[in-house]
Amino acid sequence: MSSTDHEELKRIVRQRYGEAVQAKLAGGSTSCCGSKSSGSSSCDPITTDLYGADEARELPGDALAASFGCGNPTALAELRPGEVVLDLGSGGGIDVLLSARRVGPTGKAYGLDMTPEMLEVARKNQRESGLANVEFLRGEIENVPLPDASVDVIVSNCVINLSGDKDRVLREAFRVLKPGGRFAVSDVVLRRELGIEAKRSMELFTGCVAGALVEHDYIAKLGAAGFVDVAIEPTRVFGRDDAKRMVADAGIRGADFRCCVDSLDGAVMSAFVRATKPA
Repeated sequence: MSSTDHEELKRIVRQRYGEAVQAKLAGGSTSCCGSKSSGSSSCDPITTDLYGADEARELPGDALAASFGCGNPTALAELRPGEVVLDLGSGGGIDVLLSARRVGPTGKAYGLDMTPEMLEVARKNQRESGLANVEFLRGEIENVPLPDASVDVIVSNCVINLSGDKDRVLREAFRVLKPGGRFAVSDVVLRRELGIEAKRSMELFTGCVAGALVEHDYIAKLGAAGFVDVAIEPTRVFGRDDAKRMVADAGIRGADFRCCVDSLDGAVMSAFVRATKPA
């Protein structure tokens, strides 16, 4: 992918996410990760029921409303008091605020996002939470605005799949982690390659599906970036009914609808991706 293509992809993702968070906060409906709604009243299969009641009570209402994740990385990252956490693509701030509570006042949680509307919501949520050990940064996950070896744990929630340069994202994650630091993200991962009809759909890309890595490619890219102890743990595999909703929400109709459903059926999963920077 050329640098021009990368920039155009970022522009589309930024626009879709900005529109998506405004629609959600206005009480409208959106699909996974900000893709356009088909008008269906069905719940999005990827972003549904990710946080428990206890976690919800810890958060301002707009934090949950502005969530477009596919998992709950903070519940699986085993955060410890005093640690520094970075959330790549922090959106409305839900995982940053949960991380800040877990690392306590001696730790810190950074959120990084490129979408101004998301950052506005996130900073509002921070003010309402009263948490002081939080900082939201504007920037891109391919160019993290933090020094080398400054972070103990990286989390992310259904964002890395949206990047057009995943190798660079993983190299940047490795760079900012301290020796022994942990990479602990929730992401959409593919169990097999998708068909061409699905891969060429920009709606399925911004819906966190068409840009996802196949499992063995994800593992290989983490290894190439320098990580060790790489593991991918499925948290949910999406079946045919889920695939139909994803394809319908992407606005795909006609002959391509069946092809895309067949391609996605059983191929898409939410997963927890773990890796470590050597000590």
